[in-house]
Amino acid sequence: MPTKSVVVGSAVGLHARPAAIISEAAADLDHEVLIGVPGDEPVDASSALLIMTLGAAKGDTVEVSSEDQAALDAIAALVEKDLDA
Repeated sequence: MPTKSVVVGSAVGLHARPAAIISEAAADLDHEVLIGVPGDEPVDASSALLIMTLGAAKGDTVEVSSEDQAALDAIAALVEKDLDA
């Protein structure tokens, strides 16, 4: 499965608000998207609660994976943005 490493851009990491925005976007896609911390099992990006369990802080690297390149790119771009701004 294609994977892209991205740096978390939100000021306080992947907490409730950014996780909700990312999960809503992932749920609207036609393909499964996974997000995870390198070395750990990835989680379903369409679940805000699972995203929050990653404990990813601003500046941490996470991996976004999907069989669909457009879906992967869309979610990776959201992770990189400061969704708290």
